[in-house]
Amino acid sequence: MFTGIITGTGTITHTRPLGQSNEHGVALRVQAPAGYLDGAALGESIALNGACMTVTALPGGDAFEVEVSAESLACTCGLGAPGPVNLERALRAADRLGGHIVTGHVDGIGRVVRFEAVGESFALSICAPATLARYLARKGSVAVNGVSLTINAVRDTPSGCEIDINLIAHTVQHTTLHTLAAGAPVNLEIDLIARYLERMNAIPAAAA
Repeated sequence: MFTGIITGTGTITHTRPLGQSNEHGVALRVQAPAGYLDGAALGESIALNGACMTVTALPGGDAFEVEVSAESLACTCGLGAPGPVNLERALRAADRLGGHIVTGHVDGIGRVVRFEAVGESFALSICAPATLARYLARKGSVAVNGVSLTINAVRDTPSGCEIDINLIAHTVQHTTLHTLAAGAPVNLEIDLIARYLERMNAIPAAAA
């Protein structure tokens, strides 16, 4: 589990195919900030751009490695090539829940419609897939590339669902969101509560 409060930004420095076919994934080496991996162990979870990954190697020098399956590559963006990534280590039971409950399971890929400075903040609009529209609500939560954010407005469109988000300067400066531009893909994870509400509504209560 995660909170969507990014604790560092890293860089995918190397990628290595795990096989020769499209059914194979890739191994990634990620360079983390100095000291970020203190106390880290093999097998622990670290979210990369909102996608939960398992640490498979700790080669030293504040670097770690993960293996990304073909399925994960197909369902996410920003993990198949070198570049910057948001990092969050897994939630501990004693940690503050500063954002919202995030599982690290990406639900779909959205597209940035607008990203620009407005006063002291930044306006971000994203077109989400139509399949996620029912889970997105005004003042609800969504994780964008692993960042916990609040939805300010929702507009259903023929091609999907457009959401508006306001970002404070601190969030932009301390995550990779400052690299966004119109047309850029982003990983989206819906709020965990919405998942359970849909399941509860889909299955009638058993007769007494």
